[in-house]
Amino acid sequence: MWGAPGEPADSYYAVRPECTDVPRTRFKIKPGKTLSARKWHAAFSPDGHLDIGKTLRRIQRGGIHPSIRGEVWEFLLGCYDPDSTFDERDQIRQHRRVQYARWKNECREIFPVIGSGKYITAPVITDDGQPIQDPLVLLETNPGTDANNADMVNKLLPRGPFDKKVIQWLLTLHQIGLDVIRTDRTLVFYEKQENLSKLWDILSVYAWIDTDVGYGMSDLCSPMIILLEDEADAFWCFERLMRRLRGNFRCTENSVGVETQLGYLAAVTQVIDPKLHNHFETLGGGDYLFAFRMLMVLFRREFSFCDSLYLWEMMWALEYDPDLFSLYEEPGSKITKAVVSSKGKPKSTRQCGKYERENMKIKSSDAPLPISVFLVASVLKDKSSKLLHEARGLDDVVKILNDMTGNLDAKKACIGALKLHKKYLKKAKKT
Repeated sequence: MWGAPGEPADSYYAVRPECTDVPRTRFKIKPGKTLSARKWHAAFSPDGHLDIGKTLRRIQRGGIHPSIRGEVWEFLLGCYDPDSTFDERDQIRQHRRVQYARWKNECREIFPVIGSGKYITAPVITDDGQPIQDPLVLLETNPGTDANNADMVNKLLPRGPFDKKVIQWLLTLHQIGLDVIRTDRTLVFYEKQENLSKLWDILSVYAWIDTDVGYGMSDLCSPMIILLEDEADAFWCFERLMRRLRGNFRCTENSVGVETQLGYLAAVTQVIDPKLHNHFETLGGGDYLFAFRMLMVLFRREFSFCDSLYLWEMMWALEYDPDLFSLYEEPGSKITKAVVSSKGKPKSTRQCGKYERENMKIKSSDAPLPISVFLVASVLKDKSSKLLHEARGLDDVVKILNDMTGNLDAKKACIGALKLHKKYLKKAKKT
């Protein structure tokens, strides 16, 4: 009923009964505010063109109903052009599924555990490319088998020849496995081996095609396989998310990828709350590494599972750029040819998220800062008084920020980020 208090969304993401210390969920499905299945389907024209402007406003008002979340995310993340038709999207979907199957087969030919419904957490190769016969791999992939069965172990060994790319990829597989078994373990969904192996498969295939990024993204990928039943569709949704975030995971001998965003966070805080910034510098935290996790996995640990999804879709709706699809596709690819290109048309502000519209007003050649930086800045600003008066060292800063887990409101955080963004732009102009 319109104006009703709202239905809790936890039932869509069941938590294991023995897990009693998970953060409580604040997000509620509110009639008239949350994007419902009925409103979502009504937003399409008869041939499939999506009224993205109306959809964004609804999401910003009350999030997305869990029953349609996956298919809406595919648009928010740029998998599909809202100006495409149902038929064009079907063509794209089939093409992508074939491409994913091709990559997965390449991986399986090198290491047969890929696609077997199993996963590994022990190394299978040394740094110099020598196969390792670890009995744990046999036990994980063939429960109940004699771990000393040499023939079985040999069947699971990686298949050469091992060039640099193959060795690097094989070295990441058990690390991905270790990530997988730690991810969202409070959810009933991951009691099933097949779901753990699906997460491992997607992350392993991604590591094969993106050699600059190895592992550590399981918190970002996990929601995709929960929301999208088809493994290939989940992979492509994750791949689109990584287009935004892969810079955070690219590490060199001299730097961690997320350091760039931490630098932006420091610059923003220095402008909007110089006293707090100076306090962090006095404590030896001017590098803002205490905010590393919030930026790296987009607040997945600070919110309940359900609330983190709500936060993400609010962020993506606010940041939405109608050119996302064409920006992500290779020029001249089969996919871009399948869709009538809207390039050349001026970008309609009505089709943009609120945050993107503000950035369009700025006449600058620099890429705009991601809204996630302002979200973290907003959280720090809210805790400014406590941090200034109680933090006597970086351990205190970390403790104060950790105490926020489960106590943050996703919508308020996004509103706060928008306000800080405006404030930052005004102050930055004056300096």
